[in-house]
Amino acid sequence: MPTVGVKRDLLFKALGRTYTDEEFDELCFEFGLELDEITSEKEIISREQGDSKASGASDIVLYKIDVPANRYDLLCLEGLVRGLQVFKNKLEAPRYRRVSPASGEPQKLIITKETAAVRPHAVAAVLRNITFTQDRYDSFIELQDKLHQNICRKRSLVAIGTHDLDTISGPFTYTAKPPGDISFKPLNQTKEYTASQLMSLYKTDSHLRHYLHIIEDKPVYPVIYDRNGIVLSMPPIINGDHSKITLKTKNVFIECTATDLTKAKIVLDMMVTMFSEYCSQPFTVEEAEVVYPDGKTCQYPELAYRKEKLTSQFINRKVGINESAEEIAQLLTRMCLLSQPTGAGDEIEVEIPPTRSDVIHACDIMEDAAMAYGFNNILRTTPRSYTIANQFPLNKLTELLRQDLAAAGFTEALNFALCSQEDIADKLGKKISETRAVHISNPKTVEFQVARTTLLPGLLKTIAANRKMPLPLKLFEISDVVLKDETKDVGARNSRRFSAVYYNKSPGFEVIHGLLDRTMQLLEVNPGRGEGYHIQAADDSTFFPGRCAEIFVRGKSIGRLGVLHPDVINRFELTMPCSALEIDIEPCLGHTAETALTHDVPMQELIKHKFPTQDGSSQAPSSRPTSTKTVFGDMSTPVGLKALNDFLADKSYMEGFVVSQADTAMFDAIPSAPSPTFSHLLRWYNHIKSFQRERASLPAAKGQFVLPADTTNNTNDDDDDDDIDLFGSDDEADSAEAARIKEQRLAEYAAKKSKKPALIAKSSILLDVKPWDDETDMGKLEECVRSVSMDGLLWGQSKLVPVGYGIKKLQIGCVVEDDKVGTDLLEEAITAFEEYVQSVDVAAFNKI
Repeated sequence: MPTVGVKRDLLFKALGRTYTDEEFDELCFEFGLELDEITSEKEIISREQGDSKASGASDIVLYKIDVPANRYDLLCLEGLVRGLQVFKNKLEAPRYRRVSPASGEPQKLIITKETAAVRPHAVAAVLRNITFTQDRYDSFIELQDKLHQNICRKRSLVAIGTHDLDTISGPFTYTAKPPGDISFKPLNQTKEYTASQLMSLYKTDSHLRHYLHIIEDKPVYPVIYDRNGIVLSMPPIINGDHSKITLKTKNVFIECTATDLTKAKIVLDMMVTMFSEYCSQPFTVEEAEVVYPDGKTCQYPELAYRKEKLTSQFINRKVGINESAEEIAQLLTRMCLLSQPTGAGDEIEVEIPPTRSDVIHACDIMEDAAMAYGFNNILRTTPRSYTIANQFPLNKLTELLRQDLAAAGFTEALNFALCSQEDIADKLGKKISETRAVHISNPKTVEFQVARTTLLPGLLKTIAANRKMPLPLKLFEISDVVLKDETKDVGARNSRRFSAVYYNKSPGFEVIHGLLDRTMQLLEVNPGRGEGYHIQAADDSTFFPGRCAEIFVRGKSIGRLGVLHPDVINRFELTMPCSALEIDIEPCLGHTAETALTHDVPMQELIKHKFPTQDGSSQAPSSRPTSTKTVFGDMSTPVGLKALNDFLADKSYMEGFVVSQADTAMFDAIPSAPSPTFSHLLRWYNHIKSFQRERASLPAAKGQFVLPADTTNNTNDDDDDDDIDLFGSDDEADSAEAARIKEQRLAEYAAKKSKKPALIAKSSILLDVKPWDDETDMGKLEECVRSVSMDGLLWGQSKLVPVGYGIKKLQIGCVVEDDKVGTDLLEEAITAFEEYVQSVDVAAFNKI
């Protein structure tokens, strides 16, 4: 957000009253602004350059106010005061007018065809009989700087030039010439320079050097002349010194050259509307005529007012209030949007002034209404429907895969999403036209020319950068690639890929193939054709002939694996064989994978409410159960409704995170809409009510929440006479007996559960214990290792495995209880035998 610095005393004088800092901070908040800092010029210089530089600086208090980036009308003191005065109903929004000059002939700005190569557009206007003071002049210059940094995008889209009209003569010509043909005395300089000399001169200027690149490489530079050949400006770099404005300037000629005509019109409107109040006829602007190369003429500034219509119902619904059309019209008028009801129902007509270019949609008008109403005045209410957030299934699957692939001994790599064309085409033996790659229009370096279409180059470049690491190198990556797709709005789409490489002295195709099998096992995709996965031979220029296979899941190709072609390996500066795998994991995110990524009713709720469950073959409950008895109690009683309301306090549905037959069954068990007292239940009830048409197609319920009509709380198998109480004298005894039986059964269940042995998590670990040299007594080394004793540790078989040069390592297995023994603890205990043991590595780790 841009920050506007204004002098506090000058601001209060313009507002007509004095505020405390707290009061003005509150006023800014009500108007949608933020008082960011209270400081002074001396304090700023002292903080940035030191106390020595701050001596002699002004102590005048400054307010630093954060302004929304699209509110260009608030970037100066004049617009800020005007907006606050209208907001406080102390002033009516002014009406801006474009007038013809008294002489009858408007100033002309003629555009030549040469400008099409650099900055083809220009607009102009005149502020006639304006009166400047030092504060007004400073604000005028500061507004230009703010607009240049904001909507003008550092002068790349629009450049503003302001000139003393009394020192120049029209008509004016906007053209473009070679740098050597342009010569003039620039602002605040004492001699003339050519355009080429100016570019060299300003390379060291702390302010102007940032704009040189806009035209520096162009064959011609834009320039504006008056009738006598005097240079007004060389946009977007510098104005001429001849036409500079001063405090004595009475008539100001404003020109805006641009590459974007719409932005130029907005900038011109902002400049003239903010400072036209200082003209002899306030809020009037003298028009100027712009003549285009094709002869077309336009009058500027446009100062266009436009009208929009919307309803008070729209604003009330979006904001969360309940106001009449007349009251909303008054709120909008306070935001400089003159409004009035049309009389056609609750319709409101809103007039958008030229200062409010930020209003482009009905939602912008709604936002202003909310601001004028006061955000703190909007009542906080419970949403009628809401859902509980859950991790995006594809991301959840990705995280789960990452953990298991790392456990399989592969190291994850993360590479840039952008790469060179050579990486995805030439180095892989493919043509760039076949890759469906998205190209960057003006890449800064050759390393970032296109969005990657495969993960393989990034992994191979990672291996090339780590060739000195011990072999084998096993890397994987799960990330997005970008592919052209004309069916998408943006013409491209992301695709989540999984790629892995194995780099060693031997290709290791069996390792990559095993990783594919493990991945499919994790995704619950069984081997086999049809609904499973299978591979079949394929030809691919990236892979060695006869050593490539295409991977199919449920009949659809999702990727390839194989041994890389020697040419591919050489192009990535590698020297050893390499096997690779790359698949698209999105097709694997089917019903089975998604089920594992959702959550049913939490276990504590299952125990708390004793939900009966059904097996997978059970049918969905009937659409209209006649019973109001549920696991929460009788839905015809307040007690049952309260229990269900408490259950739905943090849930959107009865089961999981999508609507199902369990919701419709419970919905039917409720005789009528619950009262607002049960807010969570009412929210759920209204939400499920909207699914009545498609209820037959909803997923089946996994649990039974509604009990059959003949189910009662009495557990005794008495006859039907129990339903008839002839005397009414044994109610208390029956209730006490039922309670006693219930407590007894709960106690028996708890005792039975306490005797059940707890499940102990165990893991099988294979350790590689390396000695110092070939003279180490391996028998003694194994004896030391087996001497390590811990609760939850059981040693298994061992063997000596040759390493090289006569050296052997001890490979020993063990089973550990996860809660008691960890690999770090084992390694620390074994490496304590420093005389025999050089290092300990975990060769394999599997859950039992």
